[in-house]
Parts: sequence; C-alpha cells; structure tokens
Amino acid sequence: MEQYRNPAVTVDMALFTREENPRILLIKRKNPPFQDHWALPGGFMDYDEEIEDAAYRELEEETGITGVRLEQIHAFGKVGRDPRGRTVSIVYRAVVDPATVNVQAGDDAKEAEWFDIRELPPLAFDHAEIIDYAVKTLPRKE
Repeated sequence: MEQYRNPAVTVDMALFTREENPRILLIKRKNPPFQDHWALPGGFMDYDEEIEDAAYRELEEETGITGVRLEQIHAFGKVGRDPRGRTVSIVYRAVVDPATVNVQAGDDAKEAEWFDIRELPPLAFDHAEIIDYAVKTLPRKE
C-alpha cells in the first residue's frame, strides 16, 4: 500500500470584487508555514467532508463570508507546493459586490484584506500562480 499513499486535499478560494478594477481577498496567515504571509483563504478538507462543503466552511472560518456562490475552477497539485507534504488544492472562485460582504479575519487568518490584482504582496505557497489562473479565466462580463 505504500505506493498508494494519498495526498492531502485542500481548498482555496479566489474572491474577486465586481468593480472596474477588480480586487482579490487575501488573508494573512497566523501559523507556519508562511506565517505572516498573504494567501488565499483556504485550508484542509476533512476526511468525511464534501469538497464544496470544505470550501464554504474554510471561507466562513477565515473571512466570515457566507452566502456567496463559489464555482470550482481548477486543481493545483504540483509536487512541493506545500512544505508540510503532498497536497492537491481544489480552487473555487466567486465575484462579489464588496459592499454586500462583511469581511472579518478568523481561525487561521490574522488579517483579511482586499488587494488590487495588479499590486499583490508576496504570496504564500503557489498562490501567485493560482491567482494568475483565476484572473485569466474570469468571465469577460465580470
């Protein structure tokens, strides 16, 4: 069975504002790895949890946001993307009116803040690659 060791599954959420110059929601990580670095909200899926449920749970735990419609957009699984071990992240995206969401950092997030997608801080993990993909595949009407 050693040859079939399973990677951990994580979920990451790319939330964009519905504005002329879109912003993306990032959290400042409370814990290692990448403590005090900015990252997409997200985390590990529980063993008996549906993937979409994990996405909504992590979004609420880290940002306080509920009631948005998440869309699964891609999976990222490059070997070495997480120093804790082999992980595959299922990424979800939403485009929201920033006036309708109340962002409050919680759980593993020290802070939560909207950033201009053209002026991002240094990011944890492979989140720059994830954001690049999420931006390039945004529906044109957004």
